[in-house]
Amino acid sequence: MKKFKKIIPLALAVTLTCASLPMIANADSSKVVTIGTNLSDDQKKSMYEYFGTSKDSVETIEVTNQDERKYMEGIASEAQIGHKTYSCSYVEPTTSGGIQVKVANLTFVTSSMIASTLTTSGVENCNVVAASPIEVSGTGALTGIMMAYETASGEKLDEGQKEAATEELVTTGELADDIGQDKATDLMNDVKENVIANDISDEDKIADTVDEKAKDLDVNLTDEQKDKIVSLMEKISQYDYDVKSLQQTLNNLEGKSEGFFTKLVNNIKGFFGGNNSNSGGIISQTKDDILGSDVVSNSTLDDIKDKVQNADTEGWWDKVVNFFKGLTGSDSDSSDSNSSDDSSSN
Repeated sequence: MKKFKKIIPLALAVTLTCASLPMIANADSSKVVTIGTNLSDDQKKSMYEYFGTSKDSVETIEVTNQDERKYMEGIASEAQIGHKTYSCSYVEPTTSGGIQVKVANLTFVTSSMIASTLTTSGVENCNVVAASPIEVSGTGALTGIMMAYETASGEKLDEGQKEAATEELVTTGELADDIGQDKATDLMNDVKENVIANDISDEDKIADTVDEKAKDLDVNLTDEQKDKIVSLMEKISQYDYDVKSLQQTLNNLEGKSEGFFTKLVNNIKGFFGGNNSNSGGIISQTKDDILGSDVVSNSTLDDIKDKVQNADTEGWWDKVVNFFKGLTGSDSDSSDSNSSDDSSSN
């Protein structure tokens, strides 16, 4: 009976807590699709189908190679830029939850790379799907995403920040070729967060931060790699960022509990409300089979789940249990359970 009594206040606490939280997806926001101009008509049609929408339902922007060159020339190689544009994106501004990204058929960049570089561009909250009907590097995808975000949100991003974001994406991708995608992303995120949170702009102090974070990750950088990172962080340090918003996205990418449990609570809200369609927004609407059985895909939402479930410090179920204990503020569970056990044994 005592166990049953404890369920009632717990359910009420969950309901009240969830009711007070904002939904991650913003139902009133615009959604914008960008289409690579060099795709065939059939390929363009398949991308709308993959995104789970239609040309009549969303605003569309065609992105050209010239659009990509505006930010990538002088940063990326000619081979990376290419002469044709195939990358597409689907962007949904949100009111909270940080930046969540899914990519498909992009071989040079990952969902985590795009999410992190979007924080550099000045974006704080949005859901993004970046994809192509054929495998491409994806270096130009960021250009289309930023164009779509500006159109969908009505917010003009700073040109300098957009250039810095593009440089960060290319630098991270090149670094990933040598040390791996995860370590490259973690290194750039750790350095960026430290530089912004501690307002570091001095070149020598940034260099010290790079050395420290590289040592923490057991990464050996060449002088050229270190100089590129330092130069990039000097540019980023010139701009004002909402530190809490940036940290939320970076925490999500690292699989830290704050980001994961925000989503857990929103899922609970969907359970009580009978509608969980807003979990992941447009990311949850994608149809992978449209791009074929061998599509290469990854998302920040999957990364969060994997990292939390594989955490060494605390089991996934323990995290869930402790989270709900925190909701009730109860420290008396053990004594209650002992008394229950005693009574049941009589």
